[in-house]
Amino acid sequence: METVQQKNRIILLWPDGAPTSNGLAGVELEDAPNAISNISNPSLLVYPATKPNGKAILMCPGGGLSKISIGHEGRDMAAWFNAQGITYAVLKYRMPNGHREVPLDDVRQGLRILRNYSEEWKITKVGVMGASIGGYIAGHAAIFGVDDARPDFQILLYPVVTMIEGITHSGSRNNLIENAAAGSEKEVMFCNEKQVNSQTPAAFIALSSDDKVVPPANSINYYTALLQNN
Repeated sequence: METVQQKNRIILLWPDGAPTSNGLAGVELEDAPNAISNISNPSLLVYPATKPNGKAILMCPGGGLSKISIGHEGRDMAAWFNAQGITYAVLKYRMPNGHREVPLDDVRQGLRILRNYSEEWKITKVGVMGASIGGYIAGHAAIFGVDDARPDFQILLYPVVTMIEGITHSGSRNNLIENAAAGSEKEVMFCNEKQVNSQTPAAFIALSSDDKVVPPANSINYYTALLQNN
């Protein structure tokens, strides 16, 4: 019987060293099953589709910017996407650890790598996808991506979108912008809903009204900003 999922490949994001550092070193830690922390050498875990339909998705798992939930928000979805003919890649990105640009550098590099393999994996469109704070990273890449680091579409699952206290996920906010004052330029700069523009690609957003971890206002405000920018 033919399988719909090829053997996965691991591709280092920065084989010659990343342009930025999060100051972490040593071995990766798996503090709980499928929860990886202390990532210093980020990578892509790629599942190429055996019958490609031209699309690829870069998945950014959640984890509050302290770890990566690489199971249910990462690897576990590979077989389903492959069955649709979609090449699926899980981004094992670095935590900011006081360097907020680090995970954002990693997602842009992940998109570039997928485009570099477009001929081999028959990719014509690359989308970015994320869950929880991974949705924030995916959305940031969709808004600020340029050239080969700009996704064609975005899929956000119960995403963290804003950095405004009372609406955001507080742990993620602290790990990304630390003690930024409410209403400060730093806070506004990292509110995705305030940065949407006419070039932001189309989005599919899934949320739950009873989410007690990431308030639904994150998705609703992002949806509203997308509408305002056509």
